[in-house]
Amino acid sequence: MSDAKPLAGKTGVVFGVANKRSIAWAIAQAWAEAGASLIFNFQGERLKRNVEQLAGTFGADVPLYPCDVSSDEQIDSFFEKVASHTDKLDLLLHSVAYAPKEALEGDFLSTTREAFRTSHDISAYSLVALAQRAVPLMTGGGSIIAMSYYGAAKVVPHYNVMGVAKASLEASTRYLAADLGPRQIRVNCISAGPVQTLAARGIADFSTMLNHYREHAPLRRSCEPAELGQTGVFLASDGAAAMTGQTLYVDGGYQIMAM
Repeated sequence: MSDAKPLAGKTGVVFGVANKRSIAWAIAQAWAEAGASLIFNFQGERLKRNVEQLAGTFGADVPLYPCDVSSDEQIDSFFEKVASHTDKLDLLLHSVAYAPKEALEGDFLSTTREAFRTSHDISAYSLVALAQRAVPLMTGGGSIIAMSYYGAAKVVPHYNVMGVAKASLEASTRYLAADLGPRQIRVNCISAGPVQTLAARGIADFSTMLNHYREHAPLRRSCEPAELGQTGVFLASDGAAAMTGQTLYVDGGYQIMAM
């Protein structure tokens, strides 16, 4: 990427910023530094102020709107507002996941029907729902990026139903990539190693997971938010123009290890 601003002139929507430690925020910062104009969602009034303060660092007029991704009506309303700002969308970041706390504490066998339904609706189907509304605005092609984790491919203690939902998310990116390829819209996942985020606090024994990466990953660490941001820029840029349907591991190399 020789261009100092590889995303200059591009417009993106960012779903999933909760606070300054959010992976979504790290990617949003990197996108903005690379030249992209951004539009944000926020989930409920409780998080609105956080997102307002963070988005405000890009300027006073950065658009942000409420959007609960479990509501088709709110998604419709969000993208109607997006269309009032721009007639062309280039980028979409999906960094949204949720499972009830109790579903991330015991064993997977104990998963309730409601926990299974909720986690898949919010963590996986929402990518499809957002893509449905974003694609009509991606008239010049585009890049859709979702955030995953290794628990989609291998069993991680206490990750439970979220791992199954992330597997659904990764499969969804492949099917969307196949559908949207003819329109030159690429769909990829970043599978990040453990990062201290608000969501991570809900996983039992998260610190043990982080220490395990420090002991066993080839780089003896997981990853930093800023590194995930740069991967986000790469996947959004022409440098990844021939890549779609992929899951890129940014995890200190942990994924290659058997023992």
